[in-house]
Amino acid sequence: MRLVNTTPVLDEKKCIGCVICSSVCPTLAWSVNRETKLAVLDEPLCFGCVNCEARCPTYAIKMVPRKNEKLLYVDPLQVDYAQVEDLCRRARFHPEQIICFCTSSRAEEAAAAILTGSLTPEDISARTGIRSGCTIECSQPLLRLLETAGIPFRPALDGKGWQIYGKVPTLWEIPHSVKQKYANRGFHFEEDQALMEEVIASPAQPPGSRTLNVTAPKAEEAMALAGRTAG
Repeated sequence: MRLVNTTPVLDEKKCIGCVICSSVCPTLAWSVNRETKLAVLDEPLCFGCVNCEARCPTYAIKMVPRKNEKLLYVDPLQVDYAQVEDLCRRARFHPEQIICFCTSSRAEEAAAAILTGSLTPEDISARTGIRSGCTIECSQPLLRLLETAGIPFRPALDGKGWQIYGKVPTLWEIPHSVKQKYANRGFHFEEDQALMEEVIASPAQPPGSRTLNVTAPKAEEAMALAGRTAG
């Protein structure tokens, strides 16, 4: 979940059409017009991550407040929650496990996005707000969930995107020979795996049955809005 309250504005006089903004955009909201050589924003896809502003070499992009805030959220209860649970657990996640620390988004929301039609990390991001912060820790969980759902990963922009390079090995995929090699160097692969399996298999509570303890005003506002728009 993400409450979007900023949007980028382009200064065309400074834009050099370098395509950096389109390469670093987690939702592919930016592109470059081949004729004008200027960056073009598909505003509905933007979730205010500031990557474009931070990396523009000519300072042609500036984030400004949005006139109307928008909430990005995919309600896990809009599909059979048993399917959400199944996808999460097969991908080695507990449904309630937070997979994006910047937005506190859980595995169940990403799973629900996939089950309702999202086929790429970029589309999941555009609908949930996941990867609107560091864009690092949350990329791998999205790839694992997509792969588990039988959806192959294809790098955005024909491999020219800068956010995701592909899936890395998980604890369950480390070769036995590697585990043996590093077993006497402070690593406890088998114990870690057993603990993670215990966490993954623990019971889950569907979102509607959880006790909500939110204190931040903006978070309260976002959750209230989510309740009105979840259907």
